[in-house]
Amino acid sequence: MLKINENYLKLQASYLFSDIARRVADFQEKHPDREVIKLGIGDVTRALPRACVQAFHRAVDEMADDATFRGYGPEQGYEFLRQAIAEHDFRARGADISVDEIFVSDGAKCDTGNIQELFSVDARVAIPDPVYPVYLDTNVMAGRTGPFADGRYQGVVYLDSMRENNYVPALPDEPVDLIYLCFPNNPTGSTISREQLAAWVDFARDQKALILFDAAYESFIRDDSLPHSIYEIEGAREVAIEFRSFSKNAGFTGTRCAYTVVPKECTAWDSAGNRQPVHPLWNRRHCTKFNGVSYPVQRAAEAVYSEEGQAQVRELTDAYLRNAAHIAGAMRDLGYELVGGDNSPYIWIWGDRDSWEFFDLLLEKAGVVCTPGAGFGKCGQGYIRLSAFNSFDNVSRAMERIRGALA
Repeated sequence: MLKINENYLKLQASYLFSDIARRVADFQEKHPDREVIKLGIGDVTRALPRACVQAFHRAVDEMADDATFRGYGPEQGYEFLRQAIAEHDFRARGADISVDEIFVSDGAKCDTGNIQELFSVDARVAIPDPVYPVYLDTNVMAGRTGPFADGRYQGVVYLDSMRENNYVPALPDEPVDLIYLCFPNNPTGSTISREQLAAWVDFARDQKALILFDAAYESFIRDDSLPHSIYEIEGAREVAIEFRSFSKNAGFTGTRCAYTVVPKECTAWDSAGNRQPVHPLWNRRHCTKFNGVSYPVQRAAEAVYSEEGQAQVRELTDAYLRNAAHIAGAMRDLGYELVGGDNSPYIWIWGDRDSWEFFDLLLEKAGVVCTPGAGFGKCGQGYIRLSAFNSFDNVSRAMERIRGALA
């Protein structure tokens, strides 16, 4: 008799964004003449940068000629892309990352979910609340948690991110092994200072723990005092893995390209207490379960680092930040307390009411889709998240509708 992995039965009834999509579909079915403006899920709306499109076309033409056709590429990614990543994203900021420490993939969502496979089932996991659901759900699937009760899974160390700590969680007061951090944060839009991030690195070194650092939104940072990478912090190479994506800076949500950095000094321990490098473990997992990102997509990603690509990516992120500033300003004018909207495409708004009630209010009265904060964790109850990933015209019309519904 074949048995299922019963850890899946612990998961809550639906994935947050699937539930949102269902509610929006129900609303549109009942109101087919009502236009809905979506400021919920973090999907981009602007076209790929022109430099990336041109590189994509050239690579497709190569694939159409026997002389330049490419079949299987290196699972870790082509060196031309990894070299560009190492030089522009890390060495230019004083972070010593080598080409062979970079693993190109089809998405940071996949990598942040898959990385936990490398570690023991009894690892003590610290996860922020509110949190991007993938961090938590994949650890539930792996069996690292107890049952769900009173809004949380037993066995998880939750890192509360609240107004009282400016949405940057305090260090745990108990031992942990695996720590998830995301800055600029999804969903709150909060940022972390160098000093605060250094405290986490020191804590991980003291605890023999590992930080999984999601930097998918670093391209929105405009404050030069803020770190773009955890590897800008001394000692981080020993205790941190970093995840990056081309989805939000260059619009690759539908094209799929990202990368993970695993420094060779990064270690964990076996049951006998011996240090084991994580780099070869991830390399083996990557090669066994992944066949690489397509050549045309990697050439398109490489173009992000060209002079034209850098200018075009900056224009894209500036446009989304303009949207974010407009949303934040409009909600402040209505008297709402919020965080985010600068150095981040997300605005985290305290609604002083049930999150799903606020979601339904904006959908029914304004025809605007947000994301209910409760879907990100217990500390998200009472909040909503608005996303800047839309056109400025749509954002402006959405805020006018919201003003009419809430004023």
